[in-house]
Amino acid sequence: MRDLDEIGRLRGEIDAIDDQLLELVNRRAELARRIGGFKAGAPVYRPEREAEILRRVAHGNPGPLSRERVTALFREVISACRAMELSVRVAYLGPEGTFSEQAARKHFGHAVEALPAASVDEVFRGCESGAAQFAVVPVENSTEGAVGRTLDLLLVTPLKIVGEVELRVQQNLLSRVSGLKDVKCVYSHAQSLAQCNGWLNQNLPGVQRIQVVSNAEAARRAGEESGAAAIAGESAAARYQLEVLARSIEDDPNNTTRFLVLGDLEPASTGNDRTSMVMSAENKPGAVHALLSPLAANKVSMTRIESRPARAMRSALWEYVFFIDVHGHQRDEPVAAALAELRRKAPFLKILGSYPAASA
Repeated sequence: MRDLDEIGRLRGEIDAIDDQLLELVNRRAELARRIGGFKAGAPVYRPEREAEILRRVAHGNPGPLSRERVTALFREVISACRAMELSVRVAYLGPEGTFSEQAARKHFGHAVEALPAASVDEVFRGCESGAAQFAVVPVENSTEGAVGRTLDLLLVTPLKIVGEVELRVQQNLLSRVSGLKDVKCVYSHAQSLAQCNGWLNQNLPGVQRIQVVSNAEAARRAGEESGAAAIAGESAAARYQLEVLARSIEDDPNNTTRFLVLGDLEPASTGNDRTSMVMSAENKPGAVHALLSPLAANKVSMTRIESRPARAMRSALWEYVFFIDVHGHQRDEPVAAALAELRRKAPFLKILGSYPAASA
């Protein structure tokens, strides 16, 4: 009886805290609305401001909730308050249920209008045309490397990188069949098939693997065809009414995909930023080393370099371009000095954007 009394008392405390939370969230929303009234047409979404809020609450979190859970909770509060000022439209690689949709929701929260597109090209076009204010596209996977089409389009788009999202990718085998023995074919995106190659060789060695444009499309087909299975995220299982035959079948347990957020903004510095650029080098020995020397001379840390054929620029006189990420904002003194020297040395240099580095 005492236990029941104690449970009742604790539930009463929870109810009182819920009432306080409701009041505080609405007070926050009212303040956000008042700030919106002073913006006079300025962008509703400010990546640097949202990144600073999320980092502050994550670092100040005493627990027992994890930093990831706290960040997700505040992300939704920010998203709901932002939506009071203006509906934000975000294009992503669809259909619904893809990892790209998960990345968009992780970054912007659920109080946005998410617009699925059939290809990476259409995602870019949707944002460039103004149909969406922002776009979310995959750029690299920790197992399979760079997404070539995204890099090609970054070379020529007027859009800027305004943010990034790192998404832990858990691949699952989904189907309506009762067991692995009944699977006749497996649908998935090419990268997902490659990420699960070892598991497929061991568990479904003779089963046909069929590439499709997205994992959500794979799940849709698995729901319609007898004996078909799909490799996709768990959210696709619920959306397309499939059973999870096997969980976490990716070969790398730390499999992570990095997504870029694109738009027509230039985020201010937050103190924890990344700058992305693309450049060409002269066709002579030591040219690439000469291009990288300004970074070392100014103590700018390079986090990524990727070479890519310059086929997206048909008039280019060079054969390859180099995509480079560095720590810091382009307005930070060391990065600015390195960029000034690079502009003198590189035949072609394009700053793709400076933006807050991804958080949990």
